[in-house]
Amino acid sequence: MLSRVSRRELLATFLGGLVVGCQRSATLPPGELVGASVDLGHRLRGNPPTATAWEEVPVVIVGAGVAGLSAARRLLRSGFDRFRILELEPAPGGTSRYGTAGIVPHPWGAHYLPAPLSTNTELITLLKEMSIVEGTDETGEPIFAEEMLCRDPHERLFAYGEWHDGLYLQAGATQEDLEQYRRFFGEIDQWIAWRDERGRRAFTLPASTGSDDAEVTALDRLSMAEWMSQRGYRSRRLLWLVDYACRDDYGTRPEDTSAWAGLFYFASRRKAPGAEPQPLLTWPEGNGRLIRHLTSLVIKQLQLNWAVADLNPVAPRRIEITAISERPWRILGVRAEQVIFAAPQFLTRYVLRPYRNESPAHLADFDYGSWMVANLHLSSRPREQGSHLAWDNVLFDSPSLGYVVATHQAGLDYGPTIFTYYYPLTVNTSGEARQHLLALSREEWAEIALADLERAHPELRTLVTRLDVMRWGHAMIRPTPGFLWGPARRQASQPYRDIYFAHSDLSGLPLFEEAFDQGNRAAEAVLKTRSSGR
Repeated sequence: MLSRVSRRELLATFLGGLVVGCQRSATLPPGELVGASVDLGHRLRGNPPTATAWEEVPVVIVGAGVAGLSAARRLLRSGFDRFRILELEPAPGGTSRYGTAGIVPHPWGAHYLPAPLSTNTELITLLKEMSIVEGTDETGEPIFAEEMLCRDPHERLFAYGEWHDGLYLQAGATQEDLEQYRRFFGEIDQWIAWRDERGRRAFTLPASTGSDDAEVTALDRLSMAEWMSQRGYRSRRLLWLVDYACRDDYGTRPEDTSAWAGLFYFASRRKAPGAEPQPLLTWPEGNGRLIRHLTSLVIKQLQLNWAVADLNPVAPRRIEITAISERPWRILGVRAEQVIFAAPQFLTRYVLRPYRNESPAHLADFDYGSWMVANLHLSSRPREQGSHLAWDNVLFDSPSLGYVVATHQAGLDYGPTIFTYYYPLTVNTSGEARQHLLALSREEWAEIALADLERAHPELRTLVTRLDVMRWGHAMIRPTPGFLWGPARRQASQPYRDIYFAHSDLSGLPLFEEAFDQGNRAAEAVLKTRSSGR
């Protein structure tokens, strides 16, 4: 694209008017474009090849992301190990993958987990396995290992030429700004205190344990922007904070985000009205630490670099699975009694043979966002203006989410480091976003990341020794208005002829807790049918 448009046009398109006047050298550090396997996935959308030899495996899990690995763990905990996991990519984890080259491991996607409340018992059990939970306090809430909790300083915001503590811009705020901020979080506290007739909270993690009361589900019919407007919120600083929240968790703008999801972001991670949000668990490699543990449990059953091209339920308790490996080219045929499809729903129209012939209407409602993630390897730290380097570093008014510092949690406060930069594409349609994402090369995305961050770190380009880019074309489900409590999720969650579905998109929320819950749910359904003999 650089050959077709100027640098100025490129930056104007992806960074707006923020840096287009900048005339810095276009010299770029070396690097490469890493994952995900877009080309093979697209080639398999035609007629799949035919297997000539078949293996017999009772249960096959398609996909080794969080949901697939969680389903596998649940099967193992029940004593069942006669399953196989087939994963397209050369590494497990999906959008929780991580890199290992450099001074410390670093995330390629999800990079933290809010400390779960005591009600999320299965997730707490997982964290106990990893020695992250050390006990309980006097109220019964878990106590987390101190070294796993995000170190201070947690976050900062670059605005008006310097860094400020926290993500709400207090500097220069008017009385009206502060009043709207207090009123907004007063409404959040009301939702945290809210209970339905069965005693359920409006917003919980996982969402499946929350309320389905009409008062709560009605929020899904509004966008978060409409909800804010109806309540008279006009403060630019508050509107920015809500916009950042939607982009951070969902890759959407408030006008494209369900009000239910927008309120969920602020309310689900607080124990009680007035309480601070739950602390964050994080590691240099982000949620890759969780993936590493889950993978270690199922290493015997995991097969990487296998793209499932065809799922054909030919008879009750008989599903023929054809998978492809590219290097070298091989075809694998597996006959299974049951399948856990732990991949995004949009893939079913290409992989599941009956869906390929006649795609169910509910699939059209699943909408996925696109992201670019870049890892910048620095020889030393840039000079600072204002607050000190934090774990999470956000630029006010930038379309990006800024960067997290991989060395922060490792306690390496001087010398070389790695910045992981996140850019969600929030254009009107997901198809347009993917086109924009994939049209740009590693060099063009590197230029965008550097130009954006040079506003806060003018000498950054001289410090970056390597810059790698990951393009996530279908990164995560977008909770658009009407989707979370509409019929599509319920329909997609139903098993289809011994095929059980498990992915965070079935929750409508692209979160680790939701993928983990969906994986456990699907595995339990498989175990139940096996024990009943059905």
